[in-house]
Amino acid sequence: MQSHPPIPAPAEPDGGLPVLPDLAARFTGAAEDTAPAPVGGGAALRDAAVGYWARRGVDATADRVLAAPGAQPLLLALFAAAGGDVLLSRPCAGWYEPLARLAGRPAYRAPVPAECGGVPDPFALLETVRRVRAEGGEPRVLVLSVADDPTGTVPPPELLHEVCEAAVAEGMLVVSDETWRDTVPEPHGTVLVSPAEMLPDRVVVLSDLAGALLPAGWPAAVARFPDTPDGAGLRSRALAMLAAVRGTLSAPVSAAAAYALDEPESVRSRAAAAAAAYRAVGAAAYRDLTGAGVLGLPPRAGRHLYADLSELRPALERRGVTDSVELADHLTRWLDMPVAGGHLFGDAPDALRARLPLAPLLGADERRRRTAAESPDPTELPYVRAALDRLAEVVTELSAARPG
Repeated sequence: MQSHPPIPAPAEPDGGLPVLPDLAARFTGAAEDTAPAPVGGGAALRDAAVGYWARRGVDATADRVLAAPGAQPLLLALFAAAGGDVLLSRPCAGWYEPLARLAGRPAYRAPVPAECGGVPDPFALLETVRRVRAEGGEPRVLVLSVADDPTGTVPPPELLHEVCEAAVAEGMLVVSDETWRDTVPEPHGTVLVSPAEMLPDRVVVLSDLAGALLPAGWPAAVARFPDTPDGAGLRSRALAMLAAVRGTLSAPVSAAAAYALDEPESVRSRAAAAAAAYRAVGAAAYRDLTGAGVLGLPPRAGRHLYADLSELRPALERRGVTDSVELADHLTRWLDMPVAGGHLFGDAPDALRARLPLAPLLGADERRRRTAAESPDPTELPYVRAALDRLAEVVTELSAARPG
């Protein structure tokens, strides 16, 4: 039942927008602070995280918050602290399973439903739990994502609730990765709900700020733990794990993260503009791909599009492409952008699926991507249109491939 990715998960591409001047000022203003930061985050950062979650309907208290230099150290500490086996969706973010293995926790996967990614099908989840226990396993943690990487989808609230109820009924802790929630540009059109709003005593919320609020080169993440005795114990054990590996934030990154979590107007405006730009170029790319016979769901969150090229299999096989490893290699070369094969996210290698980054479609440098983010319709910019046309051209050529 276990799957083991053949290579490490792909690195996340930079979102590519210039650093906001006021955010940079907070960073440089703390550059001379040489005092070691507290493990788990200082009071100002944890208070800012509490306010951030409160504005999204999630209750939190500062003594139930941890901060670390990125989501990976936090999730690793969580896996080590929680114990037991880990359940994941298929597909899911490529960095979950390697961390479970690093913590010595077996990881098992349950397929996502047809309508979205981010959560396992509830019936498949229960069947997976039954099989794991029959084999002597002890499932304790379910990791899900309400704004999903790699699929770019948002689970419907009723489905999310059913999955969380099923997991809690089976005695599992739910870890909700909400890194990409602020990339959902239509809060009234796409309903995003945190599991912590539904079952606050059984949910840990994980947010990597590089998803929408900070540059990728300033790693910072926060986690919200349940305000219960079990939640306090879990936080204490995770804090000890972070202390063991010196998982602390630098003073400049901590200052910038606290400022970003307070969400002044400049940060809110930048996040909203970037989300709208990615949504526009993602919708255009989706139309071009589906018009050429590619399957998939329209991206609603994040900075990627997950494409299923199985309908093009005969044409791809004539080009020597028979699995997702070869597909990613060929698309990376043909499109001149880093494409990740679906096998890195838990899908079977013979499934012709791949995750396409949207950032390169918005421009090749920061200046162009900033212009795209500030444009009412970035798809009308000549260089964006040219990138979209190139994507459509490549996929159309693939669908009509003949022996050369």
